[in-house]
Amino acid sequence: MVRRKQKVGGKSPEGEGSPKKMKPENDYETGDVGAEFDRFCKVMRENLSVEEMRIILEINEQNSSGTNEDVILRCLDMLFHGALDKCPICGGRLEWTGTKYACRGDYSEWSTCTFSTKDPPRREETIEIPESIQNKAVSDFIEDRNRKRRQRKRRMGTTDKLFAGMTIALSGRLSRTHQYWKSEIEKREGKVSNSVSGATSLVTTPAEGERGGSIKIADALERGIPIVSEAWLIDSIEKGEPQPLEDYDISRDLVVEARALLGDKEDTLESELKVYGKRGVHKDSKLQEEGGQIFEKDGILYNCAFSLCDLGREVNDFCVMQLIQVPDEGLHLYYKKGRAGDDIKRAEERLEEKEDDVDGSVKEFVKLFEELTGNEFEPWEREKLFQKKPRKFYPVDMDDGVDVRHGGLSFRQVGPAAVHCKLDPYVTSLMKVLCSQDTYRYAMMEMALDTPDLPLAMLTDVHLKRCEVVLLQFIETVRTMKEMGRKATAVWSDFSMKWFTLLQSTRPFIFRDYEDLAEHAAAVFESVRDMNVASRLIGDMSGPTLDDPLFDRYQKLGSLISPVDKRSEDYKMIVDYLERTYEPVKLGDISYGVSVENILAVESSACPSFEEIKKQPNKVLLWCGKELFFRYSELKYVKTLAQGTLASTMLASCPRIHGIHVAIAAEAARYGFTSVERPEGFLVLAIASLGERVTEFNRTPEAEEVKTLEEKAAGVKGLGRKKTDELEHFVWRDDIKVPRGRLVPSAHKDSPLEYNEYAVYDPKQVSIRFLVAVRYVEQDVVFEDVEPEADEI
Repeated sequence: MVRRKQKVGGKSPEGEGSPKKMKPENDYETGDVGAEFDRFCKVMRENLSVEEMRIILEINEQNSSGTNEDVILRCLDMLFHGALDKCPICGGRLEWTGTKYACRGDYSEWSTCTFSTKDPPRREETIEIPESIQNKAVSDFIEDRNRKRRQRKRRMGTTDKLFAGMTIALSGRLSRTHQYWKSEIEKREGKVSNSVSGATSLVTTPAEGERGGSIKIADALERGIPIVSEAWLIDSIEKGEPQPLEDYDISRDLVVEARALLGDKEDTLESELKVYGKRGVHKDSKLQEEGGQIFEKDGILYNCAFSLCDLGREVNDFCVMQLIQVPDEGLHLYYKKGRAGDDIKRAEERLEEKEDDVDGSVKEFVKLFEELTGNEFEPWEREKLFQKKPRKFYPVDMDDGVDVRHGGLSFRQVGPAAVHCKLDPYVTSLMKVLCSQDTYRYAMMEMALDTPDLPLAMLTDVHLKRCEVVLLQFIETVRTMKEMGRKATAVWSDFSMKWFTLLQSTRPFIFRDYEDLAEHAAAVFESVRDMNVASRLIGDMSGPTLDDPLFDRYQKLGSLISPVDKRSEDYKMIVDYLERTYEPVKLGDISYGVSVENILAVESSACPSFEEIKKQPNKVLLWCGKELFFRYSELKYVKTLAQGTLASTMLASCPRIHGIHVAIAAEAARYGFTSVERPEGFLVLAIASLGERVTEFNRTPEAEEVKTLEEKAAGVKGLGRKKTDELEHFVWRDDIKVPRGRLVPSAHKDSPLEYNEYAVYDPKQVSIRFLVAVRYVEQDVVFEDVEPEADEI
């Protein structure tokens, strides 16, 4: 999630568009420093010309380019504060932005440097002034400033003004009282505000998320005010200087109202996908209504989509360009460029009629491609050879097919398709979910991958493989990384921009830890990959429903699916198993219980048959956990039923056991829960063979241990803080164990896992047997009276 920035009204007193006047930030002098700075600027302006200032900047190795006003402000800042040093992150040049000093360099070809500060590094050398320029007034003032800068070095240890110029808001139950922190902040010349309005930061605790956040937190998110942990105050005082706010940002750990988090995106489901694949004519061109088709020549389709994310420059843009052949009208060049998730009215858009000038149209298309990317068109389209250039777009490699959000059943088609389906009604209900556009649109919206102009569910294997390689390489980079502080933040920032360029999000942000990688990169990538499988299997269902398209897709799954009789022993056993090992899913103060709607028996040709699995040793009937944080299990079912259950190659970064996960219902229910608005879900029951020998862990395995386990294809048991009562376990049939039982505390209180869970590495060790359709039911609602927050809770 990217915090929204509050727009500041009004114009600069020096005229619209002119740079803001520099003021000394966090200065070390006593007295009226602002008045001294004004006197200094007046003397310099009266005694130095703009050209002389340019010469002074050049001699002191500072930037002397730009407008006259830029040069004046830059020179006055240098003469008063000292020459700016290079960016400590990338070695680039620092510039005054009007509110802070920011680096203008490129960290890599994927991102610009994001370093910014109000107290920039300054060179130790004395400012040099050519003899031809010196005069007494200038010399006296500059010598005075040099003297005061030397005094500053001798007084760097003081923290009397640690929080000078800052207004800090406090919220929630901190480790020390609000009054204590107010006293500590004011002692260091900071201010404490009871309101978020006007605050430079909000200090709170991640525990606030457990009760759904607060009005202050929601307000801070809306205003774009940094929300940091209490550790920021503690570390800043201990180290004697304010620590970077971004290193302590906890905004994404906090659960607040969905509208505050998602930015009122509830209308997204109604929006159409504008481009559905390599042959999809952009809907905004209106040319598909006239029979327009993507122009093709020598095996190349002239349809390209691009992405560029660089939060350092506040860029998160997409671009689409197409050559469209319209019968009896010739070629048209369509071009659209805008910000992902922004109002489409703000996008740059044009449609040019090219008539029959094929060669000229192709040349213009190729020229546009090279301008946008800095790469040649032919090597990309022929061999997928591409090198990312700084500040240039990267192509999103669309496949020749139909994105399931376009090709799946529309809302109006679902009902008629079900009526004409010859499958059992319960199986038909499952197929309706698996083939519905809305299923996938909702998931993409939740994952913030719902840019209408980029068909992210119809990508080539080449593009998906690049995403996988980038993520796995970064995980390895983090494991061996020696950088600390801001330099480490820059490494994470660079990866984030690279990632959100490859998979463009409407809410990009800076990853900061393994949990972020697991939840917002690995799990999202695997969801997109699974959705691409669904797109290929479902194809285009926009035709008539009389020919029973649901039955046709059911056959393509290669699975036998049938309802389990509610009076059968299997049905009763599964319901009992679920109830005994389930714990309510909690969201804020609300808990959600679960009820079984129906149960489907599954025989997938991609999984071992029951006859095959029952011959294997140490068999257990367990609930499939799928992937960590995976909230849209129906996306997974098409791939799983058609291709089998595969171990996740992406989630080695998670603080848990790696492999094909199976667990108790309490753990699996978290994956099946989608959202408050969509209380229906599916849980998967599978038979897993844990092998002759099971390796147990009550900690996170090391990378080398995981690799050894994968090679041996052994069964792994993660020992959690809770387990099922072993007195209630039983054997189902054919020596298949069922760890049914109420949850009780285990002996492993320090385990990173909440519950016992299991993992295997060979798909032949897992056979899906049941799909359990459930509904999450709200329970134990707690209503609280909202009162104004005091300084201390």
